[in-house]
Amino acid sequence: MISPQGRVLRPSAKVLPEHARGHNRSLVLQTLYRDGRRSRADIARETGLTRVTVSALVADLIADGLVVELGQREETRPGKPATLLDLDRSAFVIVGLDLSEHTLFSGALLDLDGAIIARAEVELAGSTGADAVGKVVALTERLIAEAAAPVLGIGVGSPGVVDLGGVVLSAPNLGWNGMALQSILTDRFEVPVVVANDANAAVLAEHSFGGADSDAMLIRIGHGVGAGLLLGGTPLFGSRFAAGEIGHVVVGTDGGAVCACGKRGCLETWLSIPNLIERLEASPEADAEAVLREAGERLGIALAPVVGALDLGEVILSGPTDLLDGPLMAATAETLRARTMAEFHGALTLRMTALGQDIVLRGAAVMVLSARLGVS
Repeated sequence: MISPQGRVLRPSAKVLPEHARGHNRSLVLQTLYRDGRRSRADIARETGLTRVTVSALVADLIADGLVVELGQREETRPGKPATLLDLDRSAFVIVGLDLSEHTLFSGALLDLDGAIIARAEVELAGSTGADAVGKVVALTERLIAEAAAPVLGIGVGSPGVVDLGGVVLSAPNLGWNGMALQSILTDRFEVPVVVANDANAAVLAEHSFGGADSDAMLIRIGHGVGAGLLLGGTPLFGSRFAAGEIGHVVVGTDGGAVCACGKRGCLETWLSIPNLIERLEASPEADAEAVLREAGERLGIALAPVVGALDLGEVILSGPTDLLDGPLMAATAETLRARTMAEFHGALTLRMTALGQDIVLRGAAVMVLSARLGVS
């Protein structure tokens, strides 16, 4: 997979000599990151690199504090026992930020395995523009102050359209247009920063920690509706960095509510959590299932052409389980099957994420791991 910074997330083979050192370094780290407890000879066999190359790379990685020797393996055969190696998983921490909720910004310190060590949050309280950026900076300062190890990097999942340089091109709810958030944080904290759309961060988390297929779409449903896409294990961003912005696709020809964008019947008017709750509260309790099923049908209508065009193997929903996992998801699945060819898409998996509300924070960690170490 390719990270938001254009780096391979999971290297699996040697490359041309001019790119070899950085790639092979990541190849060794990836082998240890996923499997751990390997000798130099094990790594050479599994990667196809020579033992001399592996030894030189391991020496550098030990000097950089990224790899540690664990001691000798117990051998049953004659000869000197091999020394086992592993990634030093306590050597660094990662700062992850989730800016996608409409009432607060949340953040966490994470270890190199994506586990959360500490949390912090700040109420948004309607802040926009520079005031909202100030709250991002303050939240980051609080987390860095709690770090007991060097910070490997800062990963940020932001709402809106974000380019590959970490500029938030458009995030209307935060009043950001052309906000160079990555540069602002890099200059302020002098550590590497990666900023991406929150749904794109979430699909990376699902791939690294949730077992997502290499062809998958994650639908993130909250204040708005967006999607992250993987094709052949590679994130899809689009020519204007807006791939997955499906919230303002009009679903159906029967009208619908007026959207904040000015159109009528956008997917967000049916599916965003505020709109969904409003419709549920306005309906008799006996009609709740019908409201949820209708929202699911609209989602299925929007997704069917995408699934058909891209031949996706998996669609994952991320959002409040009590609203999404039930009649809504069942109606989405039924609509998808009715609107695509069973011959090709009958085995499509539709499921909830198992990563819960931390999915963007953990995706932010994946972005840093990929950009800094070439692992995921």
